[in-house]
This record gives sequence, C-alpha cells and structure tokens, in this order.
Amino acid sequence: MTLLETIKEAEVKGIAVGHFNISDTAALKAIVRAATELQLPVVIGLSEGERNFFGIEEAALIMRNLREKHGLPVYLNADHTYSLENIKRAVEAGCDAVIFDGAKLPLEENIRQTKEVVQYVKSVNPGILVEAELGYIGTSSELFTETPIGAAVKEEDLTTVEDAVRFVKETGVDMFAPAVGNIHGMSVSVSNPDLNIARIRAIKDAVLIPLVLHGGSGIKDSDFVSAASAGISLIHINTEIRLAWREALQKSLASNPNEVAPYKLLLASEAAVYEAVSERLKLFAKL
Repeated sequence: MTLLETIKEAEVKGIAVGHFNISDTAALKAIVRAATELQLPVVIGLSEGERNFFGIEEAALIMRNLREKHGLPVYLNADHTYSLENIKRAVEAGCDAVIFDGAKLPLEENIRQTKEVVQYVKSVNPGILVEAELGYIGTSSELFTETPIGAAVKEEDLTTVEDAVRFVKETGVDMFAPAVGNIHGMSVSVSNPDLNIARIRAIKDAVLIPLVLHGGSGIKDSDFVSAASAGISLIHINTEIRLAWREALQKSLASNPNEVAPYKLLLASEAAVYEAVSERLKLFAKL
C-alpha cells in the first residue's frame, strides 16, 4: 500500500497511524520492531536538524530496503521543512511525504509558499504527499515549564474552519495539520492543554482530506482516541521518545561506567523507545 492508501484506511476505521521521529539507528530499530510485531504501518519522521545529522539520502535508502526487501509498511516523511530548497532535497532523496511548515507566516504568505511547494512536488512526483500547517504551536521538541510564546492554545487562537477550508482549497495539499490545542514539546510542570475535539471534527467535515496532529507528546490518552475518531489520521510523537532515549542512556552510562562501545550503551535506549512506541501504536490503533 502507498502511504496515502495507508492513511485513508486508518481514516475509514477511525484510528490513526503513528509518526515517530528519529536521530539515530537505535530509535529507528526500536520503532520498526514495534510496528512489525504489532503488524501496524508507521511513518518515520526527520526534521531539518535530524536530516542534517542522520542523512536524508541514507534514511530514504533504509526505508526502501525495509519496504521492498522485507515488505514492511514503513514510510519516510521530511518533517517540518521551512524552505523550498530543503523540500527539493527531500523529494530528490525519495521521501514518501514532505511537510512545509509556514505556520509562523501570515496566512496569505503561508498559502503562497505552500502552493509553490505543492506545485513543485507534484511536478516531480505526484505520489509524494504534501502536508502543511496552519496555526502556530511552537517549534522545538523539548521539555518546557511554560507554554511556548505565541502558541495557539486558547480557543480564539485555534485554526478556524473558514481558514482551514480556504488554505486547503488554495494550496492543494494532501494532508492538513491544524492548531487544535496541541503544542510541540512536552510540559514538565503541568498537563498539556486539552485538545479541542469539536474543532477537529468541524475542520475534518469541512476540508475532507486527512488531518494530522503534531505535538502529540504529553497529550492525554483519551484525547488521542477522541481525536482519531473525530478525524485525525496521523499523530506525531517526538519528545516522548527522545526523553525515553535519554533517560535510558543516562541509566546505561551510570550502570556501566567502564563501557565505551556505543552499540552496547544504546541497547537500553533502543529498548526504552521500543516500549514507548509500542504503547502509542496500540493506543492509536485502538488495540
């Protein structure tokens, strides 16, 4: 199945596909193992910073090998891309999807730049999915004690149905990520805001294309289930698994002070990411 077919199938079932970011092969192995054991599709994301570290061409080759040689429904997404130049690199590398992030731009400029990205991508490979965002929810995957400045969490600041309809119609994107109470990063002092499920449902009914939820780390389990039922078909998780990776590595270093082999030290991080991803995938698929 193509990525679009996979997401459409989830859409019909009222469940969501999991999207998890990586920075190294330890996390990649953990995510693929979890998805394989649960027999669920999964999307691997690489932000611009993660692509610079991991290598977008290398990641694309690995994904193709996993799909073509091993038959695994694993897809690669160029997450949060801020320029047409970097979109072109991701397309040339062979990503299954790209995200143009113009959420901080004024609406008119976001539409203009997103439309340009869509036209380019579809002229090169119509099969590559293009996603874009409307509504600012922060940019960094980190632990925070205060809501990121400018993040849309109040009801009056969330993406409106009217703006969503206009944005999707004028840009021609394949997938749409609205601001519905979600925030990038993860709070360490208070609970993340509740998702506005009614807004998700209203936007979905109006735009019809698949909806994506960014900033999934820290969101209540019940909100995930309700969001999937309301129209969210793809859920992004990053900070949660980064935290699991780091905490496991710290324990591994403390327990093995004389060990210097990275692959031995990272076994704990791989196991921790596997556990975290497994739980999220089961929740998203309502298993």
